[in-house]
Amino acid sequence: MHPFSYTRVSDTREALNAGRRGGHYIAGGTTLVDLMRETVERPETLVDISGLPLREVTATERGGLRIGALVTMSQAAADRKVRSLYPVISEALELSASAQLRNMATIGGNIMQRTRCTYFRDVTAACNKREPGSGCAAREGFNRMHAILGTSDDCVATHPSDVAVAFAALEATVHLLGPDGERRLPFADFLLRPGSTPNREQAVQQGELITAVEIPALPRPLRSGYLKVRDRQSYEFALTSAAVALHVSGGVIREAKVAAGGVGTVPWKLPAVEQHLVGERPSEALWAAAAARAAEGARPLRHNRFKPELLQRTVERQLRIVGENA
Repeated sequence: MHPFSYTRVSDTREALNAGRRGGHYIAGGTTLVDLMRETVERPETLVDISGLPLREVTATERGGLRIGALVTMSQAAADRKVRSLYPVISEALELSASAQLRNMATIGGNIMQRTRCTYFRDVTAACNKREPGSGCAAREGFNRMHAILGTSDDCVATHPSDVAVAFAALEATVHLLGPDGERRLPFADFLLRPGSTPNREQAVQQGELITAVEIPALPRPLRSGYLKVRDRQSYEFALTSAAVALHVSGGVIREAKVAAGGVGTVPWKLPAVEQHLVGERPSEALWAAAAARAAEGARPLRHNRFKPELLQRTVERQLRIVGENA
């Protein structure tokens, strides 16, 4: 591990000043410390923000939720408001990492974690994300776990977060505080597709600090859930996953929110699936027809050609599960 300096801040002004000088924010550190050990990340200064007052889950005036950036994954999953209003968030969190990591990792840190693969973590392998212009070893390597949606010639890594898939489906907003003040960023714009600059993963400016993630109010009744398909039942990234929220009134689907994980370079919103659902009556035929559109635009690689079909089956199954309870 390379030498670095460490400072602990007690208020947001201190944090912003340290961040503006190039400090790297850390709270739970569950991903960053690992990458530092492997010399993938080499920050010169760590700014410990764990003491900032960003640990509340509150209801918004319009009926949504605001989750503070330093709320841990386990706290958010167990929160009564989260579990009752948006169970898809709780389920996604509970299927993430391990219990020990969930007790440490924060919501803000989770959505800021690096999009990574085994080649990114191997400093001897070519990786445009780690070293721009060096190439992408995954494209011709073993790419079973890699993305089929949103890829580029420079990067095919999948975004690792489960709860980010739920946030994408629910069309959350990220609250940011920076040297120039506060701003709100739609979740769809917060995480960046790799394109020709895979080393830039979030639309965060120098020194900006995530303060909260806000979930908008959605029509009620709302049923939601998260399904994750993986090689083993604990501590494993998704091969595919599906976050679904449905508002059904009068026997008709009035609103649908659907996103997929494990298949995209970012959590993948599925507007074609949503559009196929809205205005229709729930049925087995509808779930299958909507899910058939989930993998549109997919570009599978040699070892992950199974993913388009697996994605469709995962989305179909979760639509059925949520739809039967709506």
